[in-house]
Amino acid sequence: MDQAQALRNMVMESKGGNLKARVITITSGKGGVGKSNTSVNLALALADLGKKVIIFDADFGLANVEVMFGALPKYNLSDVIYRGKKIEEIITTGPNGIGFISGGSGIVGLSNLNRDQIAYLIHNLNNLDKLADFVIIDTGAGISDQVLSFAMSSPEIIMITTPEPSSLTDSYSLIKALYKNPQFNKEGTSIKVLANKAISFDDGEIVYKKLSSVVSKFLQGRLEYLGMIPQDVNIDKAIRAQKPVYLSFPSAKSSKAYKAIAEDLINGTHFANNVRHGISDIFSSFMLGKRL
Repeated sequence: MDQAQALRNMVMESKGGNLKARVITITSGKGGVGKSNTSVNLALALADLGKKVIIFDADFGLANVEVMFGALPKYNLSDVIYRGKKIEEIITTGPNGIGFISGGSGIVGLSNLNRDQIAYLIHNLNNLDKLADFVIIDTGAGISDQVLSFAMSSPEIIMITTPEPSSLTDSYSLIKALYKNPQFNKEGTSIKVLANKAISFDDGEIVYKKLSSVVSKFLQGRLEYLGMIPQDVNIDKAIRAQKPVYLSFPSAKSSKAYKAIAEDLINGTHFANNVRHGISDIFSSFMLGKRL
């Protein structure tokens, strides 16, 4: 039995009646558009609405999430894979009870694990489903193998883009890379566009329509419009203070926008109770080599 089949068998054996956490991958075609900022503030808004949230930082090499949380993780995913730690032991507690997991160098070696390591990781990730209603995966920016692997494995993607032409171009390039991969399930994947740093509601819709138009025309694909986060000086103030705007300026227009998006994900147009594959399924797909 090859490793891929062994992994498939483990995943099937691990499936039970437990409700799976809703996994949302947040990504972007380029850096500097507010991806990690969105991950943290959206997580805070979801927690404010009574949801248990864990952020998985899959941006190996950077530490944007932990900087905004003001917490230095003691352990990361490598400690589960190679040192026998339990998933609960590597979760760092952030503000408002949000959990935070650092991927660290563990992400790099996911495709090269032996059978015992796979079994232990899958078992632990199943436990993670019991600890959270939402798991937010904060990927790196751009079109790297790791970014594409997480995006292809996730049933829900939030694509962060801005009104800048270069941001729109890079977002399209990332979506194109997904669509051109034969293993990408475009019918089973929801790609939601979030326009960040928009001047107005109309500006946010224009950003979405521009990106949606080229995806429809050249890729025969469909995007959803999640909403917009307005240009807000309070975000810059919060970033300089290394704190989330949702906590530093709860009445700011950007904080209210994050709250509205969280409410929509829970109860509104983008409620997706049927899209609950669980975090272990996402990592299983990743390890089965769904990459370019």
